[in-house]
Amino acid sequence: MQRIAVLGAGGAGKTVLARRLGHLLDLPVTHLDQLRYDPAWNVVPEETFTAAQRRLVAGDRWIVDGNSLASLDIRAARADTIIVLDPHPLVCLAGVLRRRLKYRGGQHADGVYDCITLDVLRYVLSYRRRHLPRVLACIQEHGSHAELIHLTSRRDANQLINRIRTDPGRGQP
Repeated sequence: MQRIAVLGAGGAGKTVLARRLGHLLDLPVTHLDQLRYDPAWNVVPEETFTAAQRRLVAGDRWIVDGNSLASLDIRAARADTIIVLDPHPLVCLAGVLRRRLKYRGGQHADGVYDCITLDVLRYVLSYRRRHLPRVLACIQEHGSHAELIHLTSRRDANQLINRIRTDPGRGQP
């Protein structure tokens, strides 16, 4: 586990899991939102976004969390591990709302911007049904060489962290 892509709906726990894995495995963590938006929270041009991802994943050690399906092939092709967080949509919705209460609609320390719109809520609630099949197809096409870890609950994510914590060699090449 040296090059890890963490995927899932908004509120699924991608940022928290990526941060915990980064700490345990001593890997640098990048959140796609940090690459997708400029400091004023404007969307950067697609070429800039994909070029930044290509530079990032060219490295030997990284964790990237985020959901851009349009550029997932870049991350999947280089990842040795792909983690898909797939909790029930209501769990994701609760995660989005919890984040709103904690950060009050602003940008938090990890660079992720808390922005809830009706479109965001629709996306979160329809992710499993509408988006996840396309994510899994992209992983199959571009990341079939990687270990795929599909987690369907926060408990699964905690168990993964505990397994890595008790197996010190888990993150070594």
